[in-house]
Amino acid sequence: MSDTIAIRFNQVTKYYRRNTSLSFGLKHLMLNLPKHMEHMAQTKRFCALKDVSFEVRRGESIGLIGRNGSGKSTTLGLIANVLRPNEGSVKTFGRISSLLELGAGFHPELSGAENIFLNGILLGMTRRQVKERFREIVEFSELENFLEQPIRTYSSGMIARLGFSVAVHLDPEILLLDEVLTVGDMAFAEKCFKRIKSFREKGVTIMFVSHSPEMVTSFCDRAIWLNGGTVARIGDAKTVCDEYQKTMVG
Repeated sequence: MSDTIAIRFNQVTKYYRRNTSLSFGLKHLMLNLPKHMEHMAQTKRFCALKDVSFEVRRGESIGLIGRNGSGKSTTLGLIANVLRPNEGSVKTFGRISSLLELGAGFHPELSGAENIFLNGILLGMTRRQVKERFREIVEFSELENFLEQPIRTYSSGMIARLGFSVAVHLDPEILLLDEVLTVGDMAFAEKCFKRIKSFREKGVTIMFVSHSPEMVTSFCDRAIWLNGGTVARIGDAKTVCDEYQKTMVG
């Protein structure tokens, strides 16, 4: 089965612990400890996903849609293995590249060139692989004139450019996207979009979070509509996006 399946969610539930604060003061907390313990046991969880199940076939492009807080980013985090489910299981079959937090592994005091090696290795490449692809990464980023400067001198757009350029040279089998096609100016964003389309043509499995139903419809085979941490609908991208848009205007 795993030869045709790239991602499998089986009855996945993910909750977060709510922040505890001593807003009543430590003395009040100690004097009312039993009541506070009972309250914390009842209200400490926030359920981001509840009993979510789906499968993604190899080579599919899947759009994740839903309102803010519906569980889209949590779903990507679970696939990327930066989060663990509290219940159920998440299984992936293939090398994963995440374009979620571009440049998250960069060190501010290192140069752009040094950070290419650092980020590439953190994302799973060997030093030799980074060296072989270094020139391609630099050319794609269009930041040749800034490579020797420390990252702390870069703008947020430049950091995103460099992060994207490293990540798309990983030869992924599963690609996770979270609204990253707005990187940089329009010309660079278009270049990013073309690179993503080339991955799709090569049969890379793509999970794409977007607030644009139009982009999901044009780019994805199927869509998963999340609503309050549960699956509202899975199916053809246009059908699901059309139903989702009706609820947005209704």
